[in-house]
Amino acid sequence: MTEESNIDPATLKVALKAFRKKLNLTRLGDESALGGRGTSSGRKSAVVAITPPDLHPIEVYDELARQGKLKKVGHGMFEMIGE
Repeated sequence: MTEESNIDPATLKVALKAFRKKLNLTRLGDESALGGRGTSSGRKSAVVAITPPDLHPIEVYDELARQGKLKKVGHGMFEMIGE
């Protein structure tokens, strides 16, 4: 038995876009962190999960996880599926 979501699809789309943007900015910030010599390390980011933006309530991100677009990893954090 599937449960229909009462969350507007446009809201889900905006929330997923905001999540992607925050994840990308978090990864970029992690990758560009300066090392001891004043240069970036050049390494890939180890960030895989983040807390979702405060733009929407957590129920919106829970619904995205239920739809398989995000994965809930615990402690209020989610990660993108397929990245």
